[in-house]
Amino acid sequence: MANLLQQYFPVIRSREEILGEISENQVLRSIYNEWNEEQQSEFLDLCTGAKGVKVLYDAFFKEVMDPDAVPERLEELLSLIFKQKIRILKVLPNDSTRIADESSLVIMDIVVELEDHSIANIEVQRLGYTFPGERAACYSSDLLLRQYKRVRSERKKEKKTFSYRDIKKVYTIIFYDQSPKEFHQFPDDYIHYSKQKTDTGLKLELLQEYFFIPLDIFRKILHNKGIRKELEAWLAFLSVDEPEVIVKLIGEYPQFKKYYEEIYT
Repeated sequence: MANLLQQYFPVIRSREEILGEISENQVLRSIYNEWNEEQQSEFLDLCTGAKGVKVLYDAFFKEVMDPDAVPERLEELLSLIFKQKIRILKVLPNDSTRIADESSLVIMDIVVELEDHSIANIEVQRLGYTFPGERAACYSSDLLLRQYKRVRSERKKEKKTFSYRDIKKVYTIIFYDQSPKEFHQFPDDYIHYSKQKTDTGLKLELLQEYFFIPLDIFRKILHNKGIRKELEAWLAFLSVDEPEVIVKLIGEYPQFKKYYEEIYT
């Protein structure tokens, strides 16, 4: 009998079919046998629909949210986060220097240039780091410095005068699958926006802005209150793997059914 997700996505195969293909292919069999029992079980659950996929994980995200191939999807998500229309101009090379051993905890990290030439760094962390504010500030500053060097070089090649007005904002958007302890002091908030400002009201363009999105807190709110708006639908799509929630999501927001189909095929 088909499980819940197989009823909505007939392309999802049975456990027997998956294991049969693995046993008949030496390369697949070798890879599968290198995994421990827990990894094998998780793989089979994902492939057979016993468990949904967390789209924010790198391979899945790049499949359905590729800003080169389908920029309108990431644009829609960013527009909901920023609360204004966002258009992606291009994807930038991400050559920032990582702190040692960070790559094991960072699920996904991309940098895009927006239509107004501001920079947005979208990062997903499996487990939130200690000192999240300090860390975010360091990487934001790194992006800002890289932009400064790039713009100065471009102006020099164009034989134009460089102005600091040419430097645009840097947005850092961090999704936490498991957020640092600081965020759990705010159990009713799943998105935090931060920017610098003076205590007198003096307006200065300080260029660095941040969005922190603790998905573990979002999921608790989701289970208590359900999906209440489009941004929450996107966050559920990105971070929830319970089949019952996925079925409810695609019932209320049918656009996501197409995205899941792309993953399963």
